[in-house]
Amino acid sequence: MPMSPAGAVPLRPAPPQDVRPLDSTDLAILRVLGSDARVSNKELAERVGVAQSTCLARVRALRETGVIRGYYADIDPRALGHDLQAMIAIRLQPHARAAMGDLVTVLSGRHEVLDVYFVAGANDFLVHVATASTDELRRFVADHLNRNPAIAGTETSLIFEHTRAAGRRGVLPEPS
Repeated sequence: MPMSPAGAVPLRPAPPQDVRPLDSTDLAILRVLGSDARVSNKELAERVGVAQSTCLARVRALRETGVIRGYYADIDPRALGHDLQAMIAIRLQPHARAAMGDLVTVLSGRHEVLDVYFVAGANDFLVHVATASTDELRRFVADHLNRNPAIAGTETSLIFEHTRAAGRRGVLPEPS
């Protein structure tokens, strides 16, 4: 398992070491699923140009090896009454590195938290949150972040607009 800095707590399971290189069929499958994870296996196989049984086996292998980590519904937070989004930078206390795994678990379990990013640089984490109001955001930061003894400081940036990259194409090489 990958370890947090100073070899403390595993942040998440390591991907299997026996992952085979992705070929053009795998990449084509990932491109289609990246733009529409709800596509049927039949449609996916047709769009990629392989047999349905081959497609099913490829998708299963991509899931089992950790290449496909999940399928998600992209829900607009405003539909749930969470009109305010923010990105909160968190800097940990130097002595709190062993608490990183626990902090990620706690943060990712909060209903306000959309995503948690472990980052390099002056800050240790970026946390994407959505709340109903500035008062709720202030309470979250004050009660759940700034009172945590492992956290040295936070910096909150409001998000005016968020646009998700189309089909996650940015991470996949373009087809040749």
